[in-house]
Amino acid sequence: MLYFNTYIHKTSNQWVTFVHGAGGSSSIWFKQIKDFKQHFNVLLIDLRGHGKSKKDFYEKLKQYTFDTIGSDVIEVLDFLKIESTHFVGISLGTIIVREITERHPERSKTLILGGAIMKLNFRGQLLMHTGVLLKSVLPYLILYRFFALIIMPRKKHRESRNLFINEAKKLYQKEFIRWFTLVSEVNPLLKFFRIKDSGVPTLYIMGAEDYMFLPSISKLVKNHPSSTLFVIPDCGHVVNVEQPQIFNTTSINFINQQFVNGGMVND
Repeated sequence: MLYFNTYIHKTSNQWVTFVHGAGGSSSIWFKQIKDFKQHFNVLLIDLRGHGKSKKDFYEKLKQYTFDTIGSDVIEVLDFLKIESTHFVGISLGTIIVREITERHPERSKTLILGGAIMKLNFRGQLLMHTGVLLKSVLPYLILYRFFALIIMPRKKHRESRNLFINEAKKLYQKEFIRWFTLVSEVNPLLKFFRIKDSGVPTLYIMGAEDYMFLPSISKLVKNHPSSTLFVIPDCGHVVNVEQPQIFNTTSINFINQQFVNGGMVND
């Protein structure tokens, strides 16, 4: 089972489950824990091969799929007897959250998708093709630093870049290749997600400077009645790190607005 950590609220029966992106770990949510645990039960998960979820079992696998990674998360929910939860994902974690919701819509109450990836633009596609050619040749950290710089190019994105690079240092070459192969083959799944509305109340929180992914999300929400877009000015891809207070307040308000009088209701 994946490594997880929980913060239990004294009265709330609502759970919020945080899903990080590739190369990160549950530690990237350190700016969210204090605010969210005041309102909800909080579940932090390290995805396979990341953080403290490193086991010999994963090392024997040649490749990953999004449904198996999503099933890892469901296994934790089942273990904790969490029937349904509000999901918060960032970057690649938004794909995992969306995939879980597609297979198990009853497990998702609301979705908060920060720095969401629902389409790779031309530059993103070129980036993936370049990575495919070089992933077995160059040390993975060189590639990861390059990708991080392309996605988060500005000086004020430095904290986000460094955070993810420092987390990625805890991976190793084979693990990086498995995740990179997974991402490089994601186009058909993303196309499906762009066409099909999940039917679950969804808030996309994007940075105005997230030039690779914001345009596709802006277009998507126009065709998905269950989706809402909130754009944070002067912010890049990793919105929960660059603008944590805005991210936290907007997310918590969105969750509360889904319930009677803005409060919590019993399941």
